[in-house]
Amino acid sequence: MTRQFFVGGNFKMNPATREAKRALVEVLNQAPLDPNTEVVIAPPSLYLIPILDLLRKDVKVAAQNCHSKTSGAFTGEVSPAQLVDAGIPYVILGHSERRTLFGETSAIVAEKTRAALDAGLRVILCAGETLAEREAGRTQQVVEEQLQAVVGRLSPEDWSRIVIAYEPVWAIGTGKVATAGQAQEVHAATRKYLTSAVSPAVAESTRVIYGGSVTASNCKELSIQPDVDGFLVGGASLETRIRGHRECKGRIDG
Repeated sequence: MTRQFFVGGNFKMNPATREAKRALVEVLNQAPLDPNTEVVIAPPSLYLIPILDLLRKDVKVAAQNCHSKTSGAFTGEVSPAQLVDAGIPYVILGHSERRTLFGETSAIVAEKTRAALDAGLRVILCAGETLAEREAGRTQQVVEEQLQAVVGRLSPEDWSRIVIAYEPVWAIGTGKVATAGQAQEVHAATRKYLTSAVSPAVAESTRVIYGGSVTASNCKELSIQPDVDGFLVGGASLETRIRGHRECKGRIDG
């Protein structure tokens, strides 16, 4: 099975101004993107609707987070139903910054994933280990534990709307990056886990993308690994050029 290559840009709490937002959208709208690559950007929630209105239609928009409830007294939160009503197709869930800075457990991530799918969203589901966990040889154990909570809440059919993002915490925003071999090893093991935990068909069809200091210099080698189906790019996605590139099967290039 050929899985469509995926490139996501997580802007985090950037850009800082409306002018910077407009400039970024203008670059995207003029960029020569690979038509065979799915490109998704995740701006701050304040800019979701304005960017959706201005952005070319072949680039999708994702929220960076959502609540698990449809509505209610949850000040500062955005519900999955509100995102769907606004025309937002994707949401990022389980990012390491949500887990470490905001205390989201795997059970909370699983609850949000179930709610997002029920509302009609697609989910970019993040998992990854800290440096201490990698050095202790627990990388795959941690990734599988984080995914297991979600596996228990999903049916096999639900996985058609899930993209797994393997993001080693030690490589996010540090300039460090897993080697192509390290990334391939974790992606292949994750696909093997899905084979036993869900089904061989789900394991084969689910895209597993890599996030962690992806740049123009390392994306080519990463992209040719058989189980690396794309990237979730953080800081580099805010740089000056966003373009499709045949060597990387389409990318957000810093």
